[in-house]
Amino acid sequence: MMEKIRRTKVKELLGMESGCDVVAKGWVRTKRGNKNVAFIALNDGSTINNIQIVVDKTQFEDSVLAKITTGACIGVEGKLVESVGGGQAVEIQANAIEIYGECDPMRYPLQKKDTSFEFLRTVAHLRARTNTFGAIYRVRNQMAFAIHEYFHSKGFVYMHTPLITASDCEGAGQMFQVTTLDLNNVPKKKDKVDFSKDFFGKQTSLTVSGQLEGELGATALGEIYTFGPTFRAENSNTPRHLAEFWMVEPEMAFYDINDNMDLAEDFIKFLVKYALDNCTEDIRFLNDRYDNELIGRLEGVLKTDFVRLPYTEGVKILMESGEKFEYPVSWGVDLQSEHERYLVEKHFKRPVILTDYPKDIKAFYMKQNEDGKTVRAMDVLFPKIGEIIGGSEREASYEKLDARIDELGMSRKGLEWYLDTRRFGSAPHSGFGLGFERLLLFVTGMTNIRDVIPFPRTPKNAEY
Repeated sequence: MMEKIRRTKVKELLGMESGCDVVAKGWVRTKRGNKNVAFIALNDGSTINNIQIVVDKTQFEDSVLAKITTGACIGVEGKLVESVGGGQAVEIQANAIEIYGECDPMRYPLQKKDTSFEFLRTVAHLRARTNTFGAIYRVRNQMAFAIHEYFHSKGFVYMHTPLITASDCEGAGQMFQVTTLDLNNVPKKKDKVDFSKDFFGKQTSLTVSGQLEGELGATALGEIYTFGPTFRAENSNTPRHLAEFWMVEPEMAFYDINDNMDLAEDFIKFLVKYALDNCTEDIRFLNDRYDNELIGRLEGVLKTDFVRLPYTEGVKILMESGEKFEYPVSWGVDLQSEHERYLVEKHFKRPVILTDYPKDIKAFYMKQNEDGKTVRAMDVLFPKIGEIIGGSEREASYEKLDARIDELGMSRKGLEWYLDTRRFGSAPHSGFGLGFERLLLFVTGMTNIRDVIPFPRTPKNAEY
């Protein structure tokens, strides 16, 4: 019965003129009414808004109407008419209804009164059907598209870097191991695991970053970017950390640290404007429901230049602030979120790019400054988030990079291929990483990173 008229998405129906015959398909959000008429709120995921279905109960069997419960999947054929009630311009007067999937109201988790984020994380496979998570996932989709659009428009090459790697970009060692060895009978050689028996013949892990491989691309193709999942086996249960998360990592030949900062600021402003222009209804819903300063913060990013501040000056501001921080501040310490947010939210009241960090708290590949103590690093700090982008000018000198690897006691065995970029035609180059989920925290106003990724991976949690 639904085949004569093609289905129209709810988003399109809500913008159409009344008077035509239409078919809508989706999931029931609510059903209410009286003994003569029923009002069904139908949503198909294309928009935050529902379309109202008006059902004359005298035209349908009670057995059919009884199956239309919250969560049920139905198709409706009818006439699109001007809405008599408020809240919507048009509604559908139902002529025929088909039940695709029933939903037991006694067992359906989203019928529960508890709709807290904590509860919904326990049913992450269904939470996309709520208004909030539908909005978040649509914003996530738009932001992913915007990232590709931005770099494509600037002539960057999208490079797929490996998820399985034998190198540790960050040097922290907190990596998930990849193996085909029988864990009940691990081959040993001199009391150590014999990785020669493993699939790759060596120890391999899931990547924490595509940066090092991205640098290979930049020193051949000029400007590249990666965008994909990364993994960190850090036993952290904070609202800002995930074990599996997505990173956007551009690498650019012939960019110095200032070019790098210019690109990072332009990039993030493009994304924020794209969200405001293309996710209007969803962001308005999130603003009105959870964070009434959200739209103001997003618009504020577009209206101001980011502060560019050396780490040394930032530490001085923090030490002289009179603020009681949980973690004491002194030159040489890695700044905590509370320090970053103080600079952004209280002192400058706008985003800050912190530069020239002590080399001892930054990665081996960052270009060393002439003072011998600091490196040309840059972290972009945002309100409510703290660090949202981290990057640097990369060390182009083979001698300095080689000495730094020795200084840190790193194994050169798995890095010879990386050192080749400095041996053979080394070029000045820079890059940064944007944590995609942290961007989404800022754009959606959510406060827990588990709520901006469909299936969060955290310690002791790997459902689905």
